[in-house]
Amino acid sequence: MRKTIKIIHSLASCGLIGGLAAYMIVLAWSPQASPAQYADVRQTIAAISNYALVPSLGVALFTGLVAMMVQRGFQEMRWVWLKAVLGLAMFEATLAVIQSKANYGYETARKVAEGAETAEALTAALSSEWTSLYAIMALSLAQVILGVWRPPLYRRQVRAQAPQTAE
Repeated sequence: MRKTIKIIHSLASCGLIGGLAAYMIVLAWSPQASPAQYADVRQTIAAISNYALVPSLGVALFTGLVAMMVQRGFQEMRWVWLKAVLGLAMFEATLAVIQSKANYGYETARKVAEGAETAEALTAALSSEWTSLYAIMALSLAQVILGVWRPPLYRRQVRAQAPQTAE
């Protein structure tokens, strides 16, 4: 069971980083000459976010927490708790920022292509998209580094002091 959880966790982490990389590649190098092309690009980004990023992140977070429950030794290691906190922060940021920008960007780009919105509305909505992507990618890579490196951050053991006798 432990190996299965580890394999699923590793595959989900690969899916997450791959999804983020695909998001960045599509955003940077897709043709965006016309509003219709840009709407198609945003639709692709929304699909990557909805079908690769969020499910991979959910599976990685779930299997990471299950691994902590199954392997009692992990509960004593600080790097595991750091990974758990970073994982929860990544989940929050991905849902709140990345996925919402992907979906909102698609809807706004479609409206711009139809002539219902101006391009300035889209520019304002997506102004910090690259910063968010870099931050989530940095958190993802930090998670992988912690999982591979496993720094020796153990909880401090409280030493029992022997009762002092009066001499």
